Amino acid sequence: MENISNKGVAKLLQLAASLLELKAESGFKISAYQRAARAVETMQMTVIEANNKGLLGTIQGIGSSMKNAIIQILKEGTFSELKQLQAEIPKGVQEILNIKGLGAKKVQYIWLTMGIETVGELYYACTENRLAQEKGFGAKSQEAVKSAIQFMQNNQGKFHYARIIPLVQNIVNQLIELTEESIRIEITGEFSRKCEIIHQLDLLMDTQEVDKIATILGNHADYYLQASEAQKLSLLHHASGLKIGIFFATHFEKDLFLTSAAPEHLAQLGEISNDFSTENNFYISRNLQYIEPELREGRNEIELAKENKIPELIQNQDIKGVIHAHSTYSDGANTLKDMALACKQKGYEYLIISDHSKSAFYANGLSEGRIEVQHQEIEKLNKTLAPFKIFKGIESDILNDGSLDYDENVLKSFECIIASVHSNLKMDEEKANRRLIRAIENPYTRILGHPTGRLLLSREGYPIDYEYIIDACAANKVIIELNANPLRLDLDWRYIQYALKKGVKISINPDAHSIAGIDDIQYGVLAARKGMLYKEMCFNYLNVKEMAEYLQK
Repeated sequence: MENISNKGVAKLLQLAASLLELKAESGFKISAYQRAARAVETMQMTVIEANNKGLLGTIQGIGSSMKNAIIQILKEGTFSELKQLQAEIPKGVQEILNIKGLGAKKVQYIWLTMGIETVGELYYACTENRLAQEKGFGAKSQEAVKSAIQFMQNNQGKFHYARIIPLVQNIVNQLIELTEESIRIEITGEFSRKCEIIHQLDLLMDTQEVDKIATILGNHADYYLQASEAQKLSLLHHASGLKIGIFFATHFEKDLFLTSAAPEHLAQLGEISNDFSTENNFYISRNLQYIEPELREGRNEIELAKENKIPELIQNQDIKGVIHAHSTYSDGANTLKDMALACKQKGYEYLIISDHSKSAFYANGLSEGRIEVQHQEIEKLNKTLAPFKIFKGIESDILNDGSLDYDENVLKSFECIIASVHSNLKMDEEKANRRLIRAIENPYTRILGHPTGRLLLSREGYPIDYEYIIDACAANKVIIELNANPLRLDLDWRYIQYALKKGVKISINPDAHSIAGIDDIQYGVLAARKGMLYKEMCFNYLNVKEMAEYLQK
């Protein structure tokens, strides 16, 4: 490794110290690596030069074992003990070490005490207000960690749709100011289709002054001009790391359509002539029902449009009540009363509160005694909040064998049970299917919560046979949650059509851990629309009277 710097060597030695600290190894050994790292970083000569002159062993802070480690780094780019440590500690935990503001001791706590093994899981814990409640952290630390993770993930070049909405609007506004207000600029591509993950922001400009726009943006501090072609500019937004593609229209309406639809959708449509006027007229000319932008993915939307079978898609105003929310009884940031009042003020007719069950000890899950206290408070609040109603719910952990938390006497005290997996996520498909099926077959299960446990951009989720699980829900009259938290969006919208075919209703649930989290319902609606969900098959389209009747059956 001829080009390795002192800083590079020191970084590897410090990494070994941090990994040893994660494993709670000998303090002496940890200190030895830390001293060696400082010694290498502050050397007057390069580490390569010191080694060539045989001086490594003479430098204070570098003993014989550290000398051997450094020599191995110079030869191989790493050393034996570091490789062993990296093999023993989950990769995700090692990535958490890179988060600004988290030292090895805090990462050790996050890993071993909280059971978190990936950056994505840590970010989700922050959104659930869990990190703030842990010893040695607090609200400010949680916010700092959350911001640091967002920065890391942004630089990976992929973004949650919900997270970059303000950024996209700011970019569009800035481009309007930098160019000419008379130039029409429209958002197109993935963002216009409301894709859950955005790889690039595509924009269409109604101008042919490519060189002029390239000069303006190429000289602007906020953007890096990566490429300039005849009809397109490729840019990078410095602060966020978001890739931007700017297309220049020759026929604006047609080009807007061509750049907004997925290539698979366009391929199924065939050649599109220059007499294109509007999207609606185009579909009419092909004897097709109008296809909303978010549906233009090239799946079966064209086939359905031929037969006029695309339903009227669900909208935000179709959601009558909030299902799946947490309060300070478990790991929520707001009290039960405040959550209910917020739902009422936002125009919802009811709240199905669903704090964590007792096995979710990390989330202050409810013991049997605390359930009774909560139910008493619900009854009191319902007298003052009527006609708004709080229903007695719980998010019951699906235990490792597929059973639900609590015995039958406790389970039947709830009006609505959401059954979810939160632990032992490392399952193969057979194990996951078996575990979920047993929970679905439990007569007290009303809703299957976030079916795969995925965290977008962070955790794949355990593998399941979607059709098998949906069939089981159909047979047992269990509703499937579309968890609207933009980090989850689980059930994946791609399986909604199969659920509808089987008569399984979808419940669009915010999984809110704060008042602000209630508004995540809008992202669930966007995902549901991509899956062609219509209001009659949405569980929380039921009004408060209908919901009360349904839950009493």
